[in-house]
Amino acid sequence: MSGILDRFSLKERTALVTGAARGIGLGIARGLAEAGARVALVDRDGEAARGAARELAAEGLDCLALEADVTRRPAVEAAIEALLGRWGPHLDIAVANAGICHNAPTAELAEQDWDRVLELDLKAVFLFDQAAGRRMIQRGSGSIINVASMSAQIVNFPQPQAAYNAAKAGVVQLTRSLAAEWAPYGVRVNSISPGYVNTDLLKPARRLHPQWLERTPQKRFGEPWEIATAAVYLASEAAGYCTGTDLVVDGGYTLW
Repeated sequence: MSGILDRFSLKERTALVTGAARGIGLGIARGLAEAGARVALVDRDGEAARGAARELAAEGLDCLALEADVTRRPAVEAAIEALLGRWGPHLDIAVANAGICHNAPTAELAEQDWDRVLELDLKAVFLFDQAAGRRMIQRGSGSIINVASMSAQIVNFPQPQAAYNAAKAGVVQLTRSLAAEWAPYGVRVNSISPGYVNTDLLKPARRLHPQWLERTPQKRFGEPWEIATAAVYLASEAAGYCTGTDLVVDGGYTLW
């Protein structure tokens, strides 16, 4: 029987991560690769994805950069086929991470901004999960990880972001629904709900940092690698009895 640490290994697995050019997505891609997986970095910003892939390759990690708009079904299918063409024949791990946030008072929120957030943060997750799930169901195994947010459980303060909160709550419920539906086929579906993580996305809101930190019991922001470790766990054999779980990694923010 393998030891406990062996069960966290992703050696010989293939993985695809969306929104992987920077921030949490890049952190997850690096973490999966360091655990032994061959990882495709998918991003709408192709140049940034290629730069991130070069960075990982320089560290001796096996990776591939793919440019794709994951809100479009053909682009999602093409990205998966590109991974299979490179490393085939199976997609073992699929991480739906791409997302955006838009802060605006709901009474003034433009319909196109609502649509833009829901399209990337929820519809694209559905398209990606469906495409990956079909292939995993055929094989009889696979791990899907959706990056949700603590905003699925709480209403962030003081910034108004109803579209983002609604989308992320939808991601958690989509995760639970797919987990129940696909468990008989050997496919596990889980989500990770990060709190405030130290990425470039936080920089424009520096004036809000003191309030966010005050409401976080650990009094600090998370780091991308701390989300990556959660992804490695959920992707691995160590989480074999874990499906439909929303793993909250938020420094305790949702405790209050």
